[in-house]
Amino acid sequence: MTLLQSRRLLLALSLGVLAACSDSGADKAATGGGAPAGATNTLEAAKAAGKIRIGYANEAPFAYMDSKEAKVTGESVEIARVVLQRMGINEVEGVLTEFGSLIPGLAAKRFDIIAAGMYVTPERCQQVAFSDPTYGVGEAFLVKQGNPKNLHSYEDVVKNPDAKLGVVVGAIEGDYAQKVKIPAGQVVVFPDAVSALSGVQAGRADAYAATALTINDLMGKTQDGSGLEKADPFTDPVIDGKGVRGYGAYAFRTDDKAFADAFNAELAKYIGTDEHKKLVAPFGFTSEELPQGVTAAKLCAGQ
Repeated sequence: MTLLQSRRLLLALSLGVLAACSDSGADKAATGGGAPAGATNTLEAAKAAGKIRIGYANEAPFAYMDSKEAKVTGESVEIARVVLQRMGINEVEGVLTEFGSLIPGLAAKRFDIIAAGMYVTPERCQQVAFSDPTYGVGEAFLVKQGNPKNLHSYEDVVKNPDAKLGVVVGAIEGDYAQKVKIPAGQVVVFPDAVSALSGVQAGRADAYAATALTINDLMGKTQDGSGLEKADPFTDPVIDGKGVRGYGAYAFRTDDKAFADAFNAELAKYIGTDEHKKLVAPFGFTSEELPQGVTAAKLCAGQ
């Protein structure tokens, strides 16, 4: 074989390897292995594959990466594992995504479920199909020790033009800030909760707004001497004449109604049981955070 022939052979082999390894992902289901033969929808594909991908935003206690265990965990993730196992889907693979990119990522089929404690709102209901909520909770502020700007509510930020409020991109707190008329120049947007905490420490924001559970979790993980505290007392914002209470749920693509309905049916059997309460207790959830009969239909209707 001549040198030229050898080079041509090597090139052909290289191109063959590249072709075998190349995959645009356009025809792959988010279950990770492509839709098995005969599967007509996401639910059937996930059952056949025995696994599914969930999108999460690394916000404790809802969904985050446990570095010690090297796995995704949290209230939303662990409930999903139980419900999906009951549906015949035994493996859950987490896809880390910025909160503001969760809905676009779901639509793009990077994953098949958003498991991030996402609040159900009428606006989001236009984009995704929600399960019924797994919890309900109020708001809180993370501030520097002593709360130097005396921020105990969203309205306090409005009253103080020098105060800056930190929110996570795409989170409901940004909507709250807008609706109580906090000027855009006083709102600092962070990619995630950890960045927001660091932002308050560094003075980029005077308060970080999040769910009370998120703030409790952050405070529980910060070391003494962090210079931070939870604003106490705190008053939830009043939106459209009502004090807010957020209700978190799972989100599915709107064309995955069969999947959402099947998931919701199993979820309804589980939420509020002793098994459920025991599962979520380590994440700071108590009976006070149960959704108390609030449904996605009511929330989507703005009730």
